[in-house]
This record gives sequence, C-alpha cells and structure tokens, in this order.
Amino acid sequence: MKKKLKRLLFFSFLLAVLVIGAILLRDTTPPEVAVTPASGALSAKRPLVVKLTDAGVGLKTVQITATQSGKSTVLFSRDYPAETAVVVETVDPVKAGLEEGPVEFRVQAVDHGHFRFGQGNVTEQSFAFQIDNKPPQIAILSPHHNFNQGGAGMVVFTVSEAVETAGVKLQDLFFPAYRQPSGKYVALFTFPWDMNPSCFVPKVVTVDLAGNERTTGIYFHINPRVFPTDRIEVSQSFLQNKIVPDFQQYFPETTDPLELFLKVNRDLRAKNSQTLLDLGQQSGASPLWQGVFLSQRNAAVPGSFAQRRTYVHNGQVIDHQTHLGIDLASVARAPVQAANAGTIIHADDFGIYGNCVIIDHGLGLQTLYGHLSQISVKTGETVTKGQIIGNTGATGLAGGDHLHFDVLVAGQHVNPLEWWDASWLQNNISDKLALVVK
Repeated sequence: MKKKLKRLLFFSFLLAVLVIGAILLRDTTPPEVAVTPASGALSAKRPLVVKLTDAGVGLKTVQITATQSGKSTVLFSRDYPAETAVVVETVDPVKAGLEEGPVEFRVQAVDHGHFRFGQGNVTEQSFAFQIDNKPPQIAILSPHHNFNQGGAGMVVFTVSEAVETAGVKLQDLFFPAYRQPSGKYVALFTFPWDMNPSCFVPKVVTVDLAGNERTTGIYFHINPRVFPTDRIEVSQSFLQNKIVPDFQQYFPETTDPLELFLKVNRDLRAKNSQTLLDLGQQSGASPLWQGVFLSQRNAAVPGSFAQRRTYVHNGQVIDHQTHLGIDLASVARAPVQAANAGTIIHADDFGIYGNCVIIDHGLGLQTLYGHLSQISVKTGETVTKGQIIGNTGATGLAGGDHLHFDVLVAGQHVNPLEWWDASWLQNNISDKLALVVK
C-alpha cells in the first residue's frame, strides 16, 4: 500500500512538473518588431510605423523611446490584454516634439509568456533615422515657356536636396522630371489639345525622401488653337472586308460588324492609349535625339493632328473620336525612317495602329509609326536618325496605305509639326537643354 502511495505521489509530482514546465515553456519565442520605413528620413507626412507581432500568448507591453543629442524620452508606453497577436503603432515626429536631425528609436516589447519566472519574453531593437520636416527648395532656371495648344515645352530646374519625386503637375496629369549628371532636372510636358486654356496652370512639384512636398509655378505664355474636323463614311464593305477579318480576334463574342467596329474604335482605342501612357513612364533619363525630327519623304498629309472625326454609317452618326497624330501618304509600301535616334520599345502588332514601331528618345519623348506593312527592327534595338524601320501599309484601323505618325510626351499626344520645325525646337527645347550642362 505504501509503495502504491509513493508511486502515486511520484507520478503526481512528475505530472505537476510537466504541467508547470508546459506552462512555463508554452511560449519561449520573443515578439517580432518591424518598422516602416526601414531607415532614412521621417517627417509629419512620413511618420514611423511600428508593427509588433507575437504568435504565442500575445503581446503584454510595448515601449518606444527616442534619443536625441544624448537625451532620451519615452514617446509611447502601453499594456495589452493576453492573446493580442498584432499591434501597429504610429509615431509622428512633430507631435512627439522631436527636432530636426538624427534620432534613435528603441522599441521594447514583452509578451504574456511565463518564461523568465513570469516576466515574459522580451525583444529590444534600436533604429536610426533622420528627422526632416523642411520641404525642398526649387529654383527654375529656364526663363521662357511658350506653349501652343496641343504642343510641348520644357522646364529646367534645380532642387536643394535629394528627392524621390520631381516633375510637372497639370490638373490630374503628371510629367516626370529627369535628373541629369549636372544635378539639374529636366521635364518635358504638354499643353493638352483638349484642355481649356484657363485650366493650363503647370506647377513644378518635388517630394523629398521624408515625404515633404514643395510646389512652385513658372512663367508661361500660351497660344490657344482650334483644330480641324472631318467626316468619315464607314461603309458596309469596310466593315465586312476590313473590320471583321482584322479585329474579330480582339472581340470574339461580337458578331455584328458595326458593333465590332464601335468596340474597336472605342474600347480598343482606349486600351491602346493606356498602354502608351504606361510606356511613356518608362523612358530613358537622358536625351537620345539630336536636332530636328525627320518627316516622311515626299508625303502628303491626308489626316492632321487633333482632327475631330465624326463617323457615319448609312447616313447615321455612329461615333466621334479624335485623330491624335498625322497621317503621311506617298507610295504604297514606302520606306519609313526613324524620325530621330533612340531605342525601340515596341515593334509588333498594336491594336488600332496595326503593325507598329515605337521609339523612345529619352526624357519621356517617344515617336510612334503605325499601319506598317513590314517592320524592320526589333524591340531593344538602338536606331539612328533616318534609319529605315519598316514600310508603310494599311494594317490596323486604316482605310488605305499610309503612315500614322505620333509624337508623345509621357504618353500624351502632341503635335508633330513642332518637332519638324528647327526654329521651334531650338527656342523651346535645345536652348533649355543647353542650360543643363552649364
């Protein structure tokens, strides 16, 4: 009997030890700490975000301390109930009373674990940052900014510190600026063909590494323009012999030829336009072109820039669209020249443009060559001014053999006539680029 009692007491003791051990060792992993941003500068617009996680018994206490100039201040201290797995806290340096300059944050987190005689598991980490609440200073270097509606222009400026964003904002449009080896910034931007002149108020905007933003205006002069119109008859023959065979692949569920045309003219056109905007943000940071841009040799102009077109079928108006390039026609399958030096960023079928080549000339400037019968270059290839890149044709949404030529700035269509004009180019672009190297 005594042996059984002793054995029972032993097993009871062992069980108690195991239970206590299980309780004490249930969670021996300390909390994890992550901060955003991981390093760099902080400001009122870009505060410190601290995320703490504990996958075990949960967070118990969190304390955040800041040290500046040898003085430490507790900015945050809070207790949490058991099973609190995730905590996200934000430290605003301005509200915390921190000064400009370097600062070290120490984050201490304790969980509800029974390890260390009930004191819990502890994590303590330090992070170094720079407090910066001063926006960058902008100095405009280019003296004159003249814009034709539908045209382009350039601004040159400097910024007092490193920035993560720089460019020109125009209502809901943004045109990126490109930092040059001299440290100066260059931004090409447009006076959109469809913008009310009273709404054209461009602003140079910069955002530094701490999120501080500075905006400044520029002096400018504008020349409003009125663009031509045209009326295009959409025949049944065109629908059956052009639209159906060439575009059915894009909308296989659409069997009515007229409905298919409208989807192509509206939906596919809009999709292509979005792709051009995306490509416009992937331009090279330096100018690749030199001098005036070339036009197609001995070509007539059957379609002009920003021409508002009314489409008519069987006497009924069916659609309205704007032609945002220049059509150039000479002879069938005429060789097409690269308007200037650059890098091929597209050389393939491209929706309404058919076989299409797009050349990036740097600084957001690109040219597009549409409706080609043949493409003679490949994506990624570098081309020189005047190099043959293909032949004219009638692919895509074209009624006859010609070249559709576009000039784009950050994906926005501009009037090619300016880039063919040596005087305009010198006064508005080349002279400003000369400021960059001074």
